[in-house]
Amino acid sequence: MAGRTKANGRCLGAKNMNHLSLLVIALYLFVTSIAVVKAEDSESSRNPYEALVPQYLLGLAHAPEVHQELELTEAQVQGLESLFHEIDNVWFPARLLPQASQRKTVHELEQKLLHWFDENTSDEQRKRLGQLEYYSQSSRILLREDVRSRVGLEASQQSKLAVLARATDDAQQKLSQIQFGDPDAKGLQSKFNDAYKAERGALTKLVTNDQRLKLNDLLGPTFDPSKLSRIYAMAPEFNTVEHWINSEPLTMSELKGKVVIVHFYAFECHNCHANFAIYQRWYKELTSKGVVIVGIQTPETDRERNPDAVKSAASQREFRFPIVVDLESKNWRSWGNTMWPTVYIVDKNGYIRHWWQGELNWNGATADKTIDQLVAELLAEKI
Repeated sequence: MAGRTKANGRCLGAKNMNHLSLLVIALYLFVTSIAVVKAEDSESSRNPYEALVPQYLLGLAHAPEVHQELELTEAQVQGLESLFHEIDNVWFPARLLPQASQRKTVHELEQKLLHWFDENTSDEQRKRLGQLEYYSQSSRILLREDVRSRVGLEASQQSKLAVLARATDDAQQKLSQIQFGDPDAKGLQSKFNDAYKAERGALTKLVTNDQRLKLNDLLGPTFDPSKLSRIYAMAPEFNTVEHWINSEPLTMSELKGKVVIVHFYAFECHNCHANFAIYQRWYKELTSKGVVIVGIQTPETDRERNPDAVKSAASQREFRFPIVVDLESKNWRSWGNTMWPTVYIVDKNGYIRHWWQGELNWNGATADKTIDQLVAELLAEKI
């Protein structure tokens, strides 16, 4: 994949951001869980391993499988969605913040979520939510101060687990930074697998039988977070702009019931040109099936800031799908976008389900086929 960044317009390898998702990270998770325990800020500040503990609570709360597991009522689910309308426009762009700022922002949003659960759910539902969170965090829960004290983990044991966790994270970061088709991918994948395996085996080697029994006492029924289908934020609402092409202004709320493909592009971006034929194919093949294609033209060059030039370029390319002329980059910022081109897939309930940065067929990639399959699955889902 290749794309152009907004910062300087240079061409570089783009990453499929799904490597950050719970669905992928869950590949190196294994079963552990405990009830919800809210760590105080002072306690967190005393924990040197806090940054190694994943923050998955928001993603879990968005998953319908979690709603079912918690036996949430329809009214409770509707209440959660009202909360998502409030917090998701902060959560999704926060993925681009530096790690410390990102963790702080996510922590604050998690506290809002937990407050909602305190006010609107039962003790059993809150307990089960805590169990599901720790299933997702896997062995990393042993790096939490609350869990450490519950199972009687020694400082030396935590330190050894932290070394293994850092090795896994370092290997994953290096793997995530390579381009599709990079010849180093196989070696980096092997290093990640080895690091993951070592971390996974830590419980057997480092945790005593008595500590394991205490962990088992805290476990709830088995739950597999890798099976979750929806773990991302609600799609941002389209910002008001002066110009739309091929359509009156649309809103995400009125598109509920439709699968929506949103793509950011710039008409002078040659990497975007590589995707144009695919966008046109999607428009021709999928519109009649209930899919809406929306282009968001966000400028970098002076010519791309001319709405007449944007309209002319769209006409020359025979684009028939709705286009947002995002002259002030309002939509770019609200989506937390970083690259031309980027494609987002939004389900019929308005949730982001997948995104891809860069050329869809860069260096042998088949991201368009992956999206084809996902769209077919989303069309079959019930609202």
